[in-house]
Amino acid sequence: MATVKTVSFDGTLVVHRKNFLNLTDIGAHLVDVASDLFGQNISLQLISTEINPGTKKLTLSKRAAAGGWLVSGGLRATEDVELNVKFEIGDDFGVPGAFTIRNKHPNEFYLKSLTLELPQQQVIEFPCNSWVYNVSRYPNDRIFFSNHLTLPKDTPAGLVDARNQELLNLRGNGTGERKVWERIYDYATYNDLGKPDTDKSLQRPTLGGSAEFPYPRRCRTGRDLEETDKATESQAAGNYYIPSDERFGTTKESDFLTAAIKAAAQSLIPNLEGTFTADETFDSFGEVQNLYVEGVDMSKCKRDDDILDPAEVVQSLSTGDSGSLLMYPIPTVIKANEKGWMSDVEFARQMISGLNPMAIQLLEVFPPESTLDPAVYGTQKSAITEEHIVSQLEGNTVQQALENKKLFILDYHDAYLPYLTKINSIKEIHAYASRTLLYLKADGTLKPIAIELSLPPDSSSKSENKRVFLPPAPGTEDWLWHLAKAHVTTNDSGYHQLISHFLRTHACLEPFIIATHRNLSALHPLNPFLVPHFKNTMSINARARQSLINADGIIEKCFSTRRYSMELSSVVYRTWRFDDQGLPADLLKRGMATPDANSKHGLKLAIDDYPYAADGLEIWDAIERWTQEYVDSCYEDDADIESDNELQAWWTEIVNVGHGDKKDETWWVEMNSKPNLVSVLTTVIWLASAHHAAVNFGQYAYAGYMPNHPTATHREIPREGSEEHKQLLKDPENFFLSAVSTKAEATSVMTTIEILATHSADEEYLGQRIIQNWTNNQAAQSAFTKFSEKLKAVEELIQTRNKDTKLKNRTGPVQIPYTLLFPSSGPGLTGRGIPNSTSI
Repeated sequence: MATVKTVSFDGTLVVHRKNFLNLTDIGAHLVDVASDLFGQNISLQLISTEINPGTKKLTLSKRAAAGGWLVSGGLRATEDVELNVKFEIGDDFGVPGAFTIRNKHPNEFYLKSLTLELPQQQVIEFPCNSWVYNVSRYPNDRIFFSNHLTLPKDTPAGLVDARNQELLNLRGNGTGERKVWERIYDYATYNDLGKPDTDKSLQRPTLGGSAEFPYPRRCRTGRDLEETDKATESQAAGNYYIPSDERFGTTKESDFLTAAIKAAAQSLIPNLEGTFTADETFDSFGEVQNLYVEGVDMSKCKRDDDILDPAEVVQSLSTGDSGSLLMYPIPTVIKANEKGWMSDVEFARQMISGLNPMAIQLLEVFPPESTLDPAVYGTQKSAITEEHIVSQLEGNTVQQALENKKLFILDYHDAYLPYLTKINSIKEIHAYASRTLLYLKADGTLKPIAIELSLPPDSSSKSENKRVFLPPAPGTEDWLWHLAKAHVTTNDSGYHQLISHFLRTHACLEPFIIATHRNLSALHPLNPFLVPHFKNTMSINARARQSLINADGIIEKCFSTRRYSMELSSVVYRTWRFDDQGLPADLLKRGMATPDANSKHGLKLAIDDYPYAADGLEIWDAIERWTQEYVDSCYEDDADIESDNELQAWWTEIVNVGHGDKKDETWWVEMNSKPNLVSVLTTVIWLASAHHAAVNFGQYAYAGYMPNHPTATHREIPREGSEEHKQLLKDPENFFLSAVSTKAEATSVMTTIEILATHSADEEYLGQRIIQNWTNNQAAQSAFTKFSEKLKAVEELIQTRNKDTKLKNRTGPVQIPYTLLFPSSGPGLTGRGIPNSTSI
């Protein structure tokens, strides 16, 4: 029998010690140093890819210690720390494919990677990127795998048990309250938005799990239930649970941004509300603009020791030190042209290149029709007639304009009308359901030609309650028309924030994140492919449930929809379909494109100069090609897809659990082919990256100036000849501003969206990967390099388009070049850049 020889080699463990907001936790460090001195350190054990032929069990190395905590950087080190590990294995050990780690330090650390330097210059890398807590916190040793990724059927025999055990560790047992150190991914409904124990008026329905209020699932936390409503999970005083690996690995600027949301909601905004008298409105546009010159005096701002200093939250995002003054940067929408936002051209242009460019539709039937029950909501036909609009169609009849695809609509009628009775019963709120008709002019720009504002029919007479507003003659001004446009943009604000933004990206993606970690092993090729596109999403969603979308949160305080905001989001989810969330499918659904084999990307746009769609299709194509090449490098044929049990479990769980309220829909694709997998993955990446970037990072540029994009309306539009109409004519700016967001609402929203639209200095953009050693698959690495190069070419194309003066919709009267789908960006409030994930 051959003698087994001992082979020794080194390993380098890269960790980052616990710290917070760029200040090293010195106390934790000192405890860790003391632990090293007493032998309470880190130990590792390698797992071979081969089964032990004698025991038929895992082949394990001797446990090896990692030292050097004290000598690897000093007490105030904030950089990565490299620890040396001396391993010994027998020469019959085989290839190390995984390792376990035990942390006997009292404090957690962030494990970034392990690199083994074996004889014959063989290097094996283990990307880890995970918090590791004290060994007592885990029922099993922590397991990490090398970057040699395999489908389940190709798993080396020595790693099968470890692969399966790690998935079980991540699933948990569905009971108990989750703890900060846990890594358990599980599902729950949105039953934690209300606070009935605080006040009965703060009770909110559970979203998800019912036909009345369907919704995607969130991460389960297991918190206690409210005493007064056992269907409502209590709102914790501290941070909500998210799996520990969803938190940032090291102290980053991103940590500050997410913490700033809590500070803004719980301290800064209440102080802003106290700065202004109740329902105080602006007197003039000049007074609004003074916010960017004089700021808001926060010298009496109350400090909450449990959260960031609220006076520093927004201040830290801007340059300079203004002391106790809360200063806001000048929004781009008024930088070059203070009045440009008021023009009809700009009003229409923002529907295709502003904050919410995915709501406009081709008008195919005139007059527009509702799908609501006429017995409840009155006639389904719009009150807009041919006589209203025919003079604005450049000599066309309405029928000719329809046939030539010249008419478009921004239609919020059916989304808002069922809730208007409830919304308008709230003190100081007056909202309408809106329809806006637009005409595509010969120069490629859109012109609004009619706005219809509707209220529910009178309950006693059932009489119609629809008003039609028309644009004034060229060279004249009509403040009733300006008010009608303000109601349209207010509806757009609500729909943008609740549907296009939160529902379609944040909420709908969370089930994909949970299912990925529960079903796709870290060894699965699709795990590291997807995970960069999930970074920080669960963290920001948890913050949103605490501060933004919760009862009495920022949305409810500042938007016309008030307490019914998330209900409205749930009602719209009833018609949500995953198969039309990708950009091409979405454009086809809205009539904004038609299939055309002779056109670029196989689609002919209904509006040639449609910046969001034109740039978006370039990004979509790049993502799809990269995804196709990656899938080709992992799966030989469709049979591999069908036999991949982890992939099948992933998709089944997304359909039946994560989006369980939609599980019986027939439009879900079957996970039985490579094209179907490519389609699903491309859509997920599009939503997490480009779709989210398009609706998020322009928020301050356009809505930072409240009159351009108010979030609430407080007055009915006056009737001509009425006393209120006389007030409007006497001081139109004052009346206009009294009808839209108050000072408290405006500054609260400005504060919030400045944070949300800011890129952190450590952001990871589409086409970038901070983790370089994510796979040892050279074909995959080459495909990713091609993807990155393609995105650089897209950037050049976008710059060329923005310089083309024939493309009038790319800048408009306000002179804002369309860069929301420009892939890269620097830090700050840039109005460009596509992060890999829905990260803020």
